[in-house]
Amino acid sequence: MNARFQFVLSGIAILWFLNTASAQPAVESLTLQQAVKIALEKNPLRKAAVADTKVSAAEVGGARSFLMPHLSFSETVTRGNDPVYVFGSKLRQQRFTAADFALNKLNTPLPFGNFSTRIGGSWNLFDSFASWHGINRAKQMNEAATHQLDRTDQEIVFRVVSAYYDVLLTGKQLDVAEQAAKTAQSIVDRSQARFDSGLIVESDLLMGKVRMAVRQQEVIRSRNNLEMARAQLNTAMGMPVETPFRPAEGLAERTLPSPALQEVEKQALTGRPDLKRVASEEAAQRQSVAIAKSSFGPRVNGFAGWQMDNPTFIAGGGGNNWLGGIEMQFDIFQGGAKRAELSRQRALEEKAVAMRQVASDGVRLDVRRAYYEVDASRQQVEVARAAIAQSQESLRINQDRYGSGLTTITDLLSAEEATRRSQADYWEAVYRFHTSYANLELASGTLNPQSPVVMP
Repeated sequence: MNARFQFVLSGIAILWFLNTASAQPAVESLTLQQAVKIALEKNPLRKAAVADTKVSAAEVGGARSFLMPHLSFSETVTRGNDPVYVFGSKLRQQRFTAADFALNKLNTPLPFGNFSTRIGGSWNLFDSFASWHGINRAKQMNEAATHQLDRTDQEIVFRVVSAYYDVLLTGKQLDVAEQAAKTAQSIVDRSQARFDSGLIVESDLLMGKVRMAVRQQEVIRSRNNLEMARAQLNTAMGMPVETPFRPAEGLAERTLPSPALQEVEKQALTGRPDLKRVASEEAAQRQSVAIAKSSFGPRVNGFAGWQMDNPTFIAGGGGNNWLGGIEMQFDIFQGGAKRAELSRQRALEEKAVAMRQVASDGVRLDVRRAYYEVDASRQQVEVARAAIAQSQESLRINQDRYGSGLTTITDLLSAEEATRRSQADYWEAVYRFHTSYANLELASGTLNPQSPVVMP
């Protein structure tokens, strides 16, 4: 009985372990290209930009509707003893008789009911081309929304690239911190041995322990920074912040193209989607000015209607009639409202022209700032790479000299700090080179999922 009980407990424990293991989220390997693809599918900012394009496309259809005839249908049920209403309803039902001319029936008629069915239509035949200008304005705004979607895609790609490299950098920073902690522990162990042998004073040992505590704090901070970087990448991709993943790539130097500044600036001025959006908005504002001018012209409308009136809901026993015509309208005086609106639209057009110049100047500065940042970071990588080897050799020499009693622990700790700092500076320089290159492509308007900085 006891053996059976133990067997059951063992089975339950195995099942619990298997369920617990299966409940653990699978850590997926994630490349930068995959992260960009996910972001362009799930990022809410892109979904909002897509919705804006749908709104602008619907507005084009709404503007076109003004060129089409408008038809309406109505069914009205009325009942009352108003003399005019009764008189007119009987006429429309074609049930008026000579007896209805009696004064008492005209003045105090009995309550009368009418079921009126109406079909009406109107058509804007001419409005001084205001409708056509409205269609063109809607098309330009639709183009502006499309360009903004393209720019949003580029900005999302840049956010993902930056966040992905943040994860790679914080991972390297954690490695550097852990390696520095091991080095600090080695110094403490060596100092402890020398202290126990009476070769150093206790203050040297305490300095080593303080340095060890600092390195342990850096490890803790680096681990938290890594988790935060992962959460930021998940947010940039539009995924839940707790989604587990493992970068499939490591932070390393890469050879990327080096375009000339003039080429990048020319590409930005001709290809950046946000500049195209500003140009489309300027063109749309010119159409707004044309619409304001059209309001001074005449308008011609056609209208027609057919009406059926019956004493009951079911057709029969009543009459029907129709009416049609053409109307021309021309506003003679409206207190200066139209001239004020025209002045307003012209002022907005002047503003749009100025803002386009502002945008162009801003693009030039963005390109130059990004270009010089890439150039500086590329050179910093070379300098930092050389500093690593020099600092490591300096640390080795100081460790040997400290072991022989030829130098102080202060010199050894300074060499250890220089080694840690040179490694951290190197990885930060590599990180800045990649992110600044992505920023250069963003500034030139060429950043996309197939960009060199994204592709492996």
